[in-house]
Amino acid sequence: MAVPKKRQSKSKKNSRAATWINKANKQAKFAFSLANSILKGKINSSFIYNIENLEKIKDISKLSN
Repeated sequence: MAVPKKRQSKSKKNSRAATWINKANKQAKFAFSLANSILKGKINSSFIYNIENLEKIKDISKLSN
């Protein structure tokens, strides 16, 4: 089994954790932005969607408001 030869510094560990967290935050922000644009009807041309599902989503969003 592979075992590290020396102890990893706290700064390196924290730096790697911060990178991982920032990547996750960026993806979450993108997903939230995309969801908002779908609900508002301002959809980018790069996003593929099904119109029937979009109408269902709009109906559901009207009920929640």
